[in-house]
Amino acid sequence: MSPVLSVLDLAPIAPGQTARESFAASVALAQAAERSGYRRVWYAEHHNMASIASSATSVVIGHVAEHTSTIRLGAGGIMLPNHSPLVIAEQFGTLETLFPGRIDLGLGRAPGSDQQTMVALRRDPMSADSFPQDVLELQAYLSGKAVHGVRAVPRAEGVVPLYILGSSLFGAQLAAQLGLPYAFASHFAPDSLHQAVSLYRERFQPSEQLAEPYVIAGANVFAAEDHDEAEAQRSVAYRARTRAMLSQGRAGANFTDAEIDAFLASPRGRGLASMTRYTAVGTPDEVRAYLADFATEAQADELILTHHAHDIADRVRSVELTANAMAAVA
Repeated sequence: MSPVLSVLDLAPIAPGQTARESFAASVALAQAAERSGYRRVWYAEHHNMASIASSATSVVIGHVAEHTSTIRLGAGGIMLPNHSPLVIAEQFGTLETLFPGRIDLGLGRAPGSDQQTMVALRRDPMSADSFPQDVLELQAYLSGKAVHGVRAVPRAEGVVPLYILGSSLFGAQLAAQLGLPYAFASHFAPDSLHQAVSLYRERFQPSEQLAEPYVIAGANVFAAEDHDEAEAQRSVAYRARTRAMLSQGRAGANFTDAEIDAFLASPRGRGLASMTRYTAVGTPDEVRAYLADFATEAQADELILTHHAHDIADRVRSVELTANAMAAVA
């Protein structure tokens, strides 16, 4: 059976583009995903990154929800150590109240930022240590319970399902212990995927939210009618990604394509290149074959796909081609 398909939208701000244009692109992408039958679109919390527009994640979710009708929308994820559980419960209780039955809440414990930004966020460097307790506190607020005499208002009438995100064994163990769905960030951190998923499935304990283990695995996609066009889109996108990392966010770092390619072929660059190991690229048939094999190998119930093409028209087309191809074998 074909896996469920979803989208992870990184809300990219391309060079020369504005954040407003990025938000318009996110709306167009979500509308395409809705038309094409994807289950959900998620947005991730990042800070101090000039190339990503989703720092105020709950605001972006609300904006896209206003321009869509049925598709689920959520955070993939909120970096909970950056926030109090009460504030996140209030934000997502509000979203679920406004858009009932459509809101997800994925939770991670990484900072989503650098050390200086952690200070600006007033984040305690040790706050990640309390992540399991913070998840339980957030869960209590969302279910309408009082924590130390405090309740989250508004509390949505419907359920805001929680998901644990991770790229290591820690998240897998916590998701299993709490009986929550587990989403692995294999689109950029592939190394521990198989071990983490196996551990999660072996140790899963049923909960009120979930009776059986449920795995979401991330992958990158460049789908086009022509294989060479898809390969060209991948080259442009991954060169831009590498250029941004090498420049460390500084504007005007002028690395040529040849310099980027040489770096990626070097011992140091191969480590960076390996981060996007799980990438489907090519025609719809090629992408379908890759994703079907990947879902089987990853023991994934759902694939959350990042469509990376530079131009929004190409990203939308990749979303549509991939959905149509996978539906053909569903």
